[in-house]
Amino acid sequence: MMRRFPLITALLLGPATCLAASPASECRTLADDAARLACYDAQFPPNPALFDAVGAPAEEELPVERRERSERLLDGNRFALLPHRPNYILPATYNASSDYDLYGARVGEGFADTEVKFQVSLKGIVADNLWRDSSVSVGYTQQSFWQLYADDELSSPFRETNYEPEIFWSIPQTWKLFGFEAKQLRLGFNHQSNGRSEPLSRSWNRLIGGIVMERGHLVLSAQGWLRADDPSREDDDNPDIQEFMGRAQLGAAYALGSHVLSMRAKTNLRKDHRGGVELNWTFPLTHNFRGFLQLYTGHGENLADMENSNTRVGIGVALNDWL
Repeated sequence: MMRRFPLITALLLGPATCLAASPASECRTLADDAARLACYDAQFPPNPALFDAVGAPAEEELPVERRERSERLLDGNRFALLPHRPNYILPATYNASSDYDLYGARVGEGFADTEVKFQVSLKGIVADNLWRDSSVSVGYTQQSFWQLYADDELSSPFRETNYEPEIFWSIPQTWKLFGFEAKQLRLGFNHQSNGRSEPLSRSWNRLIGGIVMERGHLVLSAQGWLRADDPSREDDDNPDIQEFMGRAQLGAAYALGSHVLSMRAKTNLRKDHRGGVELNWTFPLTHNFRGFLQLYTGHGENLADMENSNTRVGIGVALNDWL
């Protein structure tokens, strides 16, 4: 069993290596304190909005602005990869309501209810300074469920992996509603699939629209989508995917000091109310990593399990969260 854990480390540190590259690496090599400080000031100019006329700290920077500013620091590097959704690894997750019948009796009986879950999510800006200071980005998210603790004869397979490339147009907003300030409107095209053959094959394409709003340290998001492919075609392997993976999603994230609490809830917008809720808590752990606790309950946690209502809890570490 222990020989498998170096691979967990490699999976976690892989994205960290991509995210760590920055102009600040040049400054670290300077031995003179004054020269090093001047280098950092040149690479990361102070934000005037954070200081008042006499140089005293002004109002605290809010979560959405802080994340946008950190992304702008890499605007000049066209090879930069930015965090998109949360990047994390949960070495131990327990599913209290697993159902592995879809995999067949021989394989399903060897699966364990405890497995590894991890997500890698990156994006890159391909065009910016467009209409109303908007930008176009491409993103990629991969979420995997690894049967590290399965019976030995199964050789620890990856039970399910979902691949999700997308392209989206982000348009800054400035209007207000019920005390919340609209920050960003997003329109995009999304593909999601698991790369499997029948009977496990799942895939769909979506046109997605969403809005992000902020009030203090609370950030709300709402998005809806339309399926872009025809579910009535004969070769469609999941015509009812929207009934389980949903048609809309609401999200919330609250920054409480160095802790972040977040929630995502999706629904199929039908009377049976099939959907799922994900609750996350990230907290300080080390300089580079954050502790991460996750609970998911409901349908649609992943494509293979979409028809099964799962209740899963896991603990691990994250490189970043929604804020």
